[in-house]
Amino acid sequence: MAKSSKAWLQRHVTDAYVRQARAAGYRSRAAYKLLEIDQKDKLLKPGMRVLDLGAAPGGWSQVAGRRAGPRGRVVAIDLLEIAPISQVKVLRGDLREPHARAAASEALGGAADLVLSDLSPNLSGIPGVDQARAAELAQLALELAGEVLKPSGALLVKVFQGEAFDEVLARARRAFQTVVVRKPGASRGESRETYLLARGPKPR
Repeated sequence: MAKSSKAWLQRHVTDAYVRQARAAGYRSRAAYKLLEIDQKDKLLKPGMRVLDLGAAPGGWSQVAGRRAGPRGRVVAIDLLEIAPISQVKVLRGDLREPHARAAASEALGGAADLVLSDLSPNLSGIPGVDQARAAELAQLALELAGEVLKPSGALLVKVFQGEAFDEVLARARRAFQTVVVRKPGASRGESRETYLLARGPKPR
């Protein structure tokens, strides 16, 4: 095992959020990023419709399903297979394909209150390439949110600090009434990831 891989594994095993996630039954430490942002911004409510993009392995969907409850509807979609989640409709598909979007929209059964996107590209280790790929995914989330959100809805989307960040932020501000940046404590300090919380999609 490479030295960098050993360091990552050691850090992962001793990570407080990893231990908390296991104890609480969450599939990933990423659940705590959403929980922290929700505590501050009050995104998740009982009975709401939520679309979780790139949901595997399902940590965010677990949080959304628990908060939306039996009267809500949470739809999780990813290219990868996702094991069943209580209170969540799980789909497998490529969000760049019209039929996958149509399936997600049909599963929601109406306009969404919230779109979540913790989408991340397969990282190459080349910063410029990774940032460009991440920006494409953020743009995709913005596009999809515009299609499914109700006028009072919100989008929470992962973005990466770097050359493409300003472009994604500018596009979000053109598409939504308000946009704020969030960097939850559960994001690792060395990570360039951050999140945009965009509320109130503007008429297209």
